[in-house]
Amino acid sequence: MAAQTSVAAPAAGEAFRFSRIGKRPIELPKGVTAAVKGEIFEVTGPKGTLSRKVPPCVKITIEAGKISVSPTVGGRDGARFQGLTRALFAAMTKGAAVGVVKELELVGTGYRAEVKGQTITLALGFSHPVHFELPSGVTARVPPESKGTLIVLEGNDLEKMGQLAAKLRAIRPPEPYGGKGVRYKGEKVRQKAGKSGAKGK
Repeated sequence: MAAQTSVAAPAAGEAFRFSRIGKRPIELPKGVTAAVKGEIFEVTGPKGTLSRKVPPCVKITIEAGKISVSPTVGGRDGARFQGLTRALFAAMTKGAAVGVVKELELVGTGYRAEVKGQTITLALGFSHPVHFELPSGVTARVPPESKGTLIVLEGNDLEKMGQLAAKLRAIRPPEPYGGKGVRYKGEKVRQKAGKSGAKGK
């Protein structure tokens, strides 16, 4: 039986529009289940359970191993919420199935990271080490071969992981002249040319 929820009624006189991305069904991977409980969408898989309130103006149908999102209002709002909901739920499904990994690199002489339990200790050129507490559901490790210069974050919530990686990067963002700081792995840092001293003095 299909599980569905309708948050808003169709607006009279407006034609239904569909998001190009939003109308694509989300395939449920093996070992992952999803359900709508009232206004809450919930997905469970090997990496845990994630839940989120269903955005307005959409209907969720779960049938034959697929999640479908359709608008319940006409005009642009219906298509926008359809695309948004599909993107959010697809990320949740992937997170519950295989998890989310974010990697950060420490660039700079003496810059190092160490993980003990749920605490990351960072040496970033300040007069004191920085201690960063990880939220529940997220783990971190520093691969031995990186010699303390790579932090690997693992969790199941893409939104939470993105925010967490951004907070870590914000502790010491890459500076524009030497590129020292914390950056996302593979991030290209635009560097400015250094000022040269006046000649002939």
